[in-house]
Amino acid sequence: MPTGVHIREPREQLFDAAERVLLRDGPDALTSRAVTVEAGVAKGVLHRHFADFDAFLAELVLDRIARIDGQAAALRESAGTGTVAGNLTGALMDLFESVAVAIVSLVIFRDELRARLRQARPTGVPLMTEAAEMIASYLTAERDLGRIPPDADVDTLAPTLIGAAHMLFADRKAPTPQPSAIHKLITTLIPTTS
Repeated sequence: MPTGVHIREPREQLFDAAERVLLRDGPDALTSRAVTVEAGVAKGVLHRHFADFDAFLAELVLDRIARIDGQAAALRESAGTGTVAGNLTGALMDLFESVAVAIVSLVIFRDELRARLRQARPTGVPLMTEAAEMIASYLTAERDLGRIPPDADVDTLAPTLIGAAHMLFADRKAPTPQPSAIHKLITTLIPTTS
């Protein structure tokens, strides 16, 4: 790799390369060499910006968790518009068609990464916990608007939806589930008042 060439936004370039490797080859293929080759940079670039590879992976996961905040705000703002099932279908398709499933596999695959993430996020499975919080927040808003029953247990429904949707998306080699399958899952689990 050439040296002395300025790289714009190296962290994001490395994160994007790691996502491509994860999605294409899975968590067992994700190495510092695979990331830097995919990013088209010298291996030293990664180590210049991160203490070690697990520090890089922890920052990648935390960065992707932060992206869920934007998705959560957009989903909450959709409360009262469209249909509950339609809004949730879109949110779950966006979530699981992204790198989320591969990141969950990565976290499970790497003990040191899990240990580092526990320091920043002591409970739950990273990304899935935040996704469940996103869904619970949205369902609470819809419940407050009367579009789902007042006794709907959003704190149980949200992780149930995340877990069930994750099961549909978990096989990297199978075709991506159709929105209709996600919609059916939602309408089976979430009671609506309309």
